Amino acid sequence: MFTLETAATAAYVVAALLFILALAGLSKHETSRAGNTFGMAGMVVALVATIALALARHIEPLGLGLLIAAMAIGAAIGLWRARVVEMTGMPELIALLHSFVGLAAVLVGWNGYLHVEHDLAGAEAAVLSNEGMLGIHSAEVFIGVFIGAVTFTGSIVANLKLSARIKSAPLMLPGKNFLNVGALVLFVVFTVWFVIEPQLWLLIVVTVLALLLGWHLVASIGGGDMPVVVSMLNSYSGWAAAASGFLLSNDLLIVTGALVGSSGAYLSYIMCKAMNRSFISVIAGGFGIEAGPAEDKDYGEHREITAEGAAELLSSASSVIITPGYGMAVAQAQYGVAELTRKLRERGVTVRFGIHPVAGRLPGHMNVLLAEAKVPYDIVLEMDEINDDFDNTSVVLVIGANDTVNPAASEDPGSPIAGMPVLTVWNAEHVIVFKRSMASGYAGVQNPLFFRENTQMLFGDARDRVDDINAAL
Repeated sequence: MFTLETAATAAYVVAALLFILALAGLSKHETSRAGNTFGMAGMVVALVATIALALARHIEPLGLGLLIAAMAIGAAIGLWRARVVEMTGMPELIALLHSFVGLAAVLVGWNGYLHVEHDLAGAEAAVLSNEGMLGIHSAEVFIGVFIGAVTFTGSIVANLKLSARIKSAPLMLPGKNFLNVGALVLFVVFTVWFVIEPQLWLLIVVTVLALLLGWHLVASIGGGDMPVVVSMLNSYSGWAAAASGFLLSNDLLIVTGALVGSSGAYLSYIMCKAMNRSFISVIAGGFGIEAGPAEDKDYGEHREITAEGAAELLSSASSVIITPGYGMAVAQAQYGVAELTRKLRERGVTVRFGIHPVAGRLPGHMNVLLAEAKVPYDIVLEMDEINDDFDNTSVVLVIGANDTVNPAASEDPGSPIAGMPVLTVWNAEHVIVFKRSMASGYAGVQNPLFFRENTQMLFGDARDRVDDINAAL
């Protein structure tokens, strides 16, 4: 028999399939727009199905009104933020959105406790007790609150670091790893205790513990690892959503949360592998520690070049590789870079882009910027695809990148970023580095590339300097 409830359940299946198609589409440049469209369509179907399910369960008019009002307010805020946010502000915006998911999971967990464990004489508790599910419900409450609270404060700290409202350097508390492990051990002990004897004070304690753990976890991670942190928090937010789905008996929320959680975890793994880092070492911090004595090392004098000199080098080059970083995003130089690429290719120069896995402060940040500027997909290559070609390259333009092109990663065992795979730009005939100053990068590590004999510095705003080169050409 067709009912609103069966229609909503069917819609949830459709929405889940659309979310899976969205992930598949987002895995490639060429299908990324379709992936976004699938994701938006899936969310529309899910929201409509949620309202239909509320009607099927005869929700009170006030409750239905609040539900629709909440959706409308959320949609308005989302549309506004999407219109005004710059691509440079996307990493911190995403981190902030993760915090909302974490907070929602905490509120759902507390709501579940107040409706069941806090009211053991109530109807919901009686049903769960008769089915032998009361202990499982208690575990769901406790775990959901813990994951949500960790995600909430961790995402807020990530937002503050990415927006430069607090320093990107890691917080180095004495015995920080012991504090993290100790908090996890306490969580396990308290979870068992809460399942056996659910008490309010235990839920309060684990909420506070998780809030502090989330704050400390991300505060202890240095700037060089922030792209991995964003991905990691994405995974946490997915598991928090899945935990909420179990509490609300919402299959779509469980499936969606599992998709986000698993894909975020896999992305974190890929990025850690690309950085030659283990996930545990990222959690423990590391990149972003001030370089100490290495910062005081005398690398010699740097050489400077003008935009006209850069244009002359480029016009006589046979091949050019451009390696962008967060500085390109800040300067919004991607459109000028796209124009420079077009002009050089018209002159017969082979132009390609080398993208480090953690370029920028968000996975895929540079790829999105270049796609936005209509740079052809086929000349945008990943680090592993292009690293062997620098030896045969005439000129490399390093635009706003720093840590991802730092030779200290492979040549200085004492460097904080030692072992991190980087773009070997120094093997090219000429290297031109676009920077505002000689300051160290986001990880706080000096870059000896700037002082090499085949490197010249082009100081100033990246967009202005690229425009000057275009004018000179």
